[in-house]
Amino acid sequence: MLTILYRGPLSSCDYDCAYCPFAKRRDTPERLRADRAALERFAAWAAAQDFELSILFTPWGEGLVRSWYRRALVALSWLPNVRRVAIQTNLSCRTGWLAEASDRAALWVTYHPTQVPYERMVAKIRSLPVRHSVGIVGDPAHLEHARRLRADLPAETYLWVNAEEGRLYTDDEAGAWAEIDPLFSYSRFPHASRDLPCRTGESVISVDGEGTVRRCHFVPEVLGNLYDGSYRPALRPRGCPAGSCDCHIGYVHLEPVGLYDVFAGGILERIPASWPHVSRSGW
Repeated sequence: MLTILYRGPLSSCDYDCAYCPFAKRRDTPERLRADRAALERFAAWAAAQDFELSILFTPWGEGLVRSWYRRALVALSWLPNVRRVAIQTNLSCRTGWLAEASDRAALWVTYHPTQVPYERMVAKIRSLPVRHSVGIVGDPAHLEHARRLRADLPAETYLWVNAEEGRLYTDDEAGAWAEIDPLFSYSRFPHASRDLPCRTGESVISVDGEGTVRRCHFVPEVLGNLYDGSYRPALRPRGCPAGSCDCHIGYVHLEPVGLYDVFAGGILERIPASWPHVSRSGW
């Protein structure tokens, strides 16, 4: 089974979060057409394969406001060789179309308190017909929003917290976030990774709109191309060449971290296997 992190040319978003470099960026019509064509090519490739796939869309921007991402998520969810298909999203899109997807579709939802009315966001989350996790950036200004959201969401909905980039948390601050997300300790500090075994480059790959294959989004070395099959001979166990890894979609595949056990069955959509009965990790 091959896990693919797909990121096409799309780099526009309808939100303007202060911590995001893609806030309110607009793609040209040409770039949007290129993104659509690239995604349709990728979906056709996935449908033609005779081995199992798991797919996570990680766009630089918001994909689900674009019709081609919604269609792809639904179509891929029904393919017999696709175990799971998920996407990172701010959930600003309409959600009725999700009723057309199979139970193998999933969402990785991020709540941005400055961008959407709270009641609207909670109502959308509660009505989702597919597997999902919900998360928030660990900005101190968001702490009360996160506490309120945790209280108002169903117990079975995992609410994760991503450490804010560049922020150092005191133990008391980390403890407050861990009351909301018992697994916050995994995000608090970057993970040492150099030469440590990682599934990326073996059973996990990153693919861009041209079909260029890399081991992950954070290692620039090219392994080959998806569409001509040249990436296949390069798949093998290997250590990480980077000194550290501080993004969940990277370090979740780092073997010594042990998150394949924690998130067994929910790696792509970021749902712990035993949620809601997860004990807090030490920090």
